Amino acid sequence: MTAAAALKSPLRPVAAPVADGSLTARPPTEHHFDTHDGQSLFYRHWPATQGVRKGAVLLFHRGHEHGGRMAHLVDELQLPEFDVFAWDARGHGRSPGARGFSPSFGTSVRDVQTFVDHLCRAHALRVQDLHVVAQSVGAVLAATWVHDYAPPIRGLTLASPAFKVKLYVPFARSGIRLWQALRGPFFVNSYVKPTLLTHDAARVASYQRDPLVARPIASHILLGLYEAAERVVADAAAITVPVQMMVSGADWVVHRAPQRRFFDRLGSTVKEWHDLP
Repeated sequence: MTAAAALKSPLRPVAAPVADGSLTARPPTEHHFDTHDGQSLFYRHWPATQGVRKGAVLLFHRGHEHGGRMAHLVDELQLPEFDVFAWDARGHGRSPGARGFSPSFGTSVRDVQTFVDHLCRAHALRVQDLHVVAQSVGAVLAATWVHDYAPPIRGLTLASPAFKVKLYVPFARSGIRLWQALRGPFFVNSYVKPTLLTHDAARVASYQRDPLVARPIASHILLGLYEAAERVVADAAAITVPVQMMVSGADWVVHRAPQRRFFDRLGSTVKEWHDLP
């Protein structure tokens, strides 16, 4: 199963609100799972609504955002036979921690593995029945997890993976690294506006009024994002699960070239590349 092969459904039940005010036709349930270091992270579950459950779709949100921002995909994918899950990464949304903070990027990758382990135990799932859909920073987390932990998932859809963020300020990365070495980790506020993320006016408006969207990101997480991305892009041939790439033709937030390098180096037997407006 890939997002491109989504099944059509005749079901259109009454829409129900989720925590961030967006609407889905399936009402979600709310849960927590415990990480290896004792953090209780929040996630939403939209159970399958038709027939025998065939598997599950896992949604991983952008940086600065949370799982509720991806709730619209529950209806748009039109997969009523599949459960859908969306977490709030640590330091995001309704999960604990300083906004934009994690002990390390590797810790957040390990959180993905702990999350999947929890879902398999608590919701009677198998890893091979999971398809991951991830955006931006969440896509780098997901790609790093697939690279490092080699889970035999059904497939991986990456939407504008943030393999290299456009910082615009000359020598910004070197400056962040130097200042962190001198003063320790600090927080950087994102320049990203919702109009740079979507052409959908309704999504822009919901982003602007969403109290769970937070601008800060810890300096060591930003640097860790770059380091993990460079490593995974360089060794993409180690990834052999089916991969679908959805890449913007004019992206003001992330660079396109590393996305293409990652795709070209993939060892997957099934690959799809989609250029988006």
